[in-house]
Amino acid sequence: MPGISDEGIRSLHERIDELHRLVEQRLETEGKRPASWLHEHSAVHLPAWKRPTDGEARWEVTICTVVAIALQIAVPGRLVMLHPVWILPALEGLLLIALVTVNPHRINRESRALRLLSLTLAATLSLANGWSLALLAADIVKGTQAKEAGPLLVTGGVIWLTNVIIFALWYWEFDRGGPVARALATKPYPDFLFAQMTSPPDLVPAEWEPSFTDYLYLAFTNAAAFSPTDVLPLSRWAKMAMTVQAVISIVTIVLVVARAVNILH
Repeated sequence: MPGISDEGIRSLHERIDELHRLVEQRLETEGKRPASWLHEHSAVHLPAWKRPTDGEARWEVTICTVVAIALQIAVPGRLVMLHPVWILPALEGLLLIALVTVNPHRINRESRALRLLSLTLAATLSLANGWSLALLAADIVKGTQAKEAGPLLVTGGVIWLTNVIIFALWYWEFDRGGPVARALATKPYPDFLFAQMTSPPDLVPAEWEPSFTDYLYLAFTNAAAFSPTDVLPLSRWAKMAMTVQAVISIVTIVLVVARAVNILH
């Protein structure tokens, strides 16, 4: 009896498995999928920005950071925070080299030290550019140094463009916890809503996820239009950061252009 019972149970399991196979074939023929299949494959159909990925390529943010460092060298010496003028760019270059050395290809390694190093680089760039902008504004208001329109416009443009890159770095560093957190998909709620996140699936590649170029575009449009365009800030810090950037951009443009027009021959 025990042998017959075991054989009967085994036969019953085989028939159930065969029934499941036939049902799945029928559903596949009709263009449907069973719940078990959907559960196993649902992660594949999630957009890349919602699931773990290989991480963002390093080269985009590296090139833009190098540009920001180089632009600081073009600022007149009287507006530089530290002298000689190459000291601060050299320090920023060393910080960037350290970051690239540790993560040369993909930004997907989680480390508190790396995070602190990256934020220190962004803060150093911000402090240096903010110092230059404050001194330039003081010169314009007092009318002491800014007496030629051409150099003034160039200096103002350099500071404005550097500010765009710096705020792109801040947006990139903090949206959903930063580039590594986005690669690991540890935080589900975005701080910035890009158009691709709400577009129909047939208009956006499944592998799309925000990269530094998207944050650079956000920073540029906010600095040029003084308001969001197609990227919406969702969190309070994102709204405040965009407000601060817009104010800085307005002050820079108004002061520089007004003074340049006044002294233009």
